[in-house]
Amino acid sequence: MSRDKAITLHVNGRPETTVVPPHRTLLEALRGLGHVDVKCGCEKGDCGACAVLIDGKAAVSCLTLAHSATGREITTLQGLGSTESPHPLQQSFSDLGAAQCGFCTPGMIIAAESLLRSDPDPTEEQIRHALSGNLCRCTGYVKIFEAVQTAAAVMRNAGEAK
Repeated sequence: MSRDKAITLHVNGRPETTVVPPHRTLLEALRGLGHVDVKCGCEKGDCGACAVLIDGKAAVSCLTLAHSATGREITTLQGLGSTESPHPLQQSFSDLGAAQCGFCTPGMIIAAESLLRSDPDPTEEQIRHALSGNLCRCTGYVKIFEAVQTAAAVMRNAGEAK
């Protein structure tokens, strides 16, 4: 007898229903639903490539069971912005060359967004700590830290203008 169960995930503001067994990870469920912006890296929580926001906080989706995410708001990189209207983090990563191969970029931006939601004016040390669960093999991190600082300033200035 199958223990698969239909669940509804709220992804990027839209409900999406899928059928998953109890052991299916959120990463597997999201990829199955076509969310290829959530990268499959190490599958053991070490690299951060699969990071998503769950109720506004960064979480590695490879260690989160899909069933535990029902009723919670899940945001992937695509939920932050688009090509036509990029999020300030997406724009600063592009402008400052903070992405090379791009594989780690979605997880880096998600982790940075989680940080900036809790602290809109982080120090470089706080940025380093917040991104310490995300591995990049290409950039050396300097441009990534600069991109987060730049986006934070843009976001603070936009908030002050309102």
